[in-house]
Amino acid sequence: MKKSFLVLFAAIAFAFASSAQGTVTEKMEPGVANLMKRFVEINKTTTAVKGWRVQILATTDRQRMEDALRQFEELYPSIPADWVHAKPYYKVRAGAFTSKQDAMPTLYILKRDYPAAYPVQDNEIKPEELLK
Repeated sequence: MKKSFLVLFAAIAFAFASSAQGTVTEKMEPGVANLMKRFVEINKTTTAVKGWRVQILATTDRQRMEDALRQFEELYPSIPADWVHAKPYYKVRAGAFTSKQDAMPTLYILKRDYPAAYPVQDNEIKPEELLK
């Protein structure tokens, strides 16, 4: 009895689901619509994303920073590196990753030559810089 009731119920539910129309109407208040439009406009003009890099050096000596960057580019030509100046430090950073987890394999590779390397968050990564 229970089995026949379940089969009948499943058949009715299937028939009802297959006959339902697939239309969805969206009702949005004008204020919300304006906010969404503004959000889209702002995001279209944003050229940088948040991500992670591996910092291999922070020093106050510009010459040391330039030497470290040159050495890094010779050792790891396939990993892009650059420097930033956040007074009073010059920081050499390598790679560009979407998450900290993505940066970790590169960090472990770089630790052989740069034992003080560590992951840092960067809010100014261009999307084309991101490493896969």
